[in-house]
Amino acid sequence: MLSFAIAFIVSLLVTLLIVRYDHLHEHISSDTDLGGVQKFHVKPVPRIGGVGILIGLAVSTTQLMSSYPKVSAGIFLVAACGMPAFLAGMLEDLTKRVSPLARLVCTMAAALATYAIVGVAVTRISVPWFDNALAIPVVSCVVTVLAVAALANAINIIDGFNGLASMVAMMMFTSLAYVAFQVGDPIVLSGSLIMIGAIAGFFLWNFPAGLIFLGDGGAYFVGFMLGELAIMLVMRNPGVSAWYPVLLFMYPIFETCFSIYRKKFVRGISPGVPDGVHLHMLVYKRLMRWVVGSRAARELTRRNSLTSPYLWLLCLVAVVPATLFWRHTLHLFIFVVVFIVAYVWLYMSIVRFRVPRWMVIRRRRKTR
Repeated sequence: MLSFAIAFIVSLLVTLLIVRYDHLHEHISSDTDLGGVQKFHVKPVPRIGGVGILIGLAVSTTQLMSSYPKVSAGIFLVAACGMPAFLAGMLEDLTKRVSPLARLVCTMAAALATYAIVGVAVTRISVPWFDNALAIPVVSCVVTVLAVAALANAINIIDGFNGLASMVAMMMFTSLAYVAFQVGDPIVLSGSLIMIGAIAGFFLWNFPAGLIFLGDGGAYFVGFMLGELAIMLVMRNPGVSAWYPVLLFMYPIFETCFSIYRKKFVRGISPGVPDGVHLHMLVYKRLMRWVVGSRAARELTRRNSLTSPYLWLLCLVAVVPATLFWRHTLHLFIFVVVFIVAYVWLYMSIVRFRVPRWMVIRRRRKTR
């Protein structure tokens, strides 16, 4: 818990400094695009929240070195391999000129480095014929690289509202920490606790006021660490079902897959083109009806922050059963189906304006 506390305090203070002195770096670090299809803030906001998370991780892991050098070295090695993903995202945060493809390639390079240096690889998925294929190093390498890059990109996709991606990530790291504790995996346990603390330090400045954003650097790095620690947990502990991380990450994974399907086959546009009909955006536009039409900064910020809890609850539909049934492949598979049904039902209900009334937040009329 000391590692958690150090990561939290360091991240909290570093993020505070970024927010407090944003006028010194606003011209390069802030998101000044207030009119984009996926923009829901009303003033320029620093988008380099990943810096505080990374520094919190580095300081906490360094402190761990004196007591548990092997654990510290393992976490450091994975984090170091993730630098291409972080730096590509950070460069986009600062220049706004790095393409999604370039960021994805850099994240794949980070996953490839982790595979080659640390040996983290997808070795089983509890499907017999596919497990046989994973015994071939090239196949395992390709699957690992694609899985980690896809998850990192998925975390970046859901990073649309105050506290959404960061709270979702903390839920997932908490689950990883719990399962790692159950099976006695110190690297995954300590790495997860450190990441929870570092993200929590950022979260307090991001939610609900939206004083700083995670940014592409932070989102890609958080997604990278989630993917690598989850693969490491399954690879090193045969008692953990390979479907555990599938269900655990089901919200960002299915959000990405559904978005690709919706853009490519329903709307007939490129999956890489941004649009405004992701589930979290529909929640913002159609369930937060109490301030529709208002451009007041205070009301829009509140509307922004009230959107995230809907998606936190949806994410828990996957995270809770994954945590409870991490050993049991059949149960995990069933809950994957349950989550998909719940997601599609919610999406279609919002699109067709058939969402239950209790889910809609309206403006309260003032009484005299």
